[in-house]
Amino acid sequence: MKLTVEQLHITLDRNPILRDVTLEARPGDIVGLVGPNGSGKSTLLRTVYRSLRPQQGVVRVDGDDVWALSARDAARRTAAVLQDSGGSPTGLCVTEIVALGRTPHHGLLGRDGADDHEAVEEALDQCGARPLADRDFTSLSGGERQRVLLARALAQRPRLLVLDELTNHLDIRARFELLDLIRSTGITTLAVLHDLDLAARLCDHLVALHRGEVVAAGPVLDVLTPDLLRDVFGVTATAGRHPDGVVRITYGAKPLALDLLPEKAVS
Repeated sequence: MKLTVEQLHITLDRNPILRDVTLEARPGDIVGLVGPNGSGKSTLLRTVYRSLRPQQGVVRVDGDDVWALSARDAARRTAAVLQDSGGSPTGLCVTEIVALGRTPHHGLLGRDGADDHEAVEEALDQCGARPLADRDFTSLSGGERQRVLLARALAQRPRLLVLDELTNHLDIRARFELLDLIRSTGITTLAVLHDLDLAARLCDHLVALHRGEVVAAGPVLDVLTPDLLRDVFGVTATAGRHPDGVVRITYGAKPLALDLLPEKAVS
């Protein structure tokens, strides 16, 4: 599955949020959106999973404009896992939560069939959530909830995963386990990640946003240059690939003073 975003413009309350944003995720790629708070990352995701219609530009999944598809057809192609805000349905067990991922595949009668049961069972196993199947969702830890929400997304059997800060509030082990799980799916993925080290570990390519514009895009080390880390994130840092193959970022002792940051980031 290929995702393309072409010349996207978003304005909210007369404020430009995204300007001329273009990016691509090739089949099977994991593309990370990085940038400071307020750079437009989550807004961009909302246009991809059909929550926010752009004023200009187009989002294509498998070559089709997502806003030209029906809501059901779009949901069959794209599954979103958003930040767990604690507002999840109460009184539902884990299996019932995961089964909600099958909703876009139901007909008018909305009855579960053999394909639905198979997809739910497969998603539970894939995410290591089988031991949690009968638990009340609200009784789970943060890491367990995120696994279940990912299982719900995988039960949709999507061709594109959209993830917004999936690792927030998780301990480091849970973060690594979740990232390895995402990598193992082989599904084309567009993910907002606040932690640059985790983004470098998970992603094939990065897209850096700053003040609503794409300022760099490409392989991880091509994006996380000392100049970009300084101009966009306000830190003195270098990124390099260690012998174990993992990209790691080494930061300076102090962040840069705000008055030393350039008005416009590097291109």
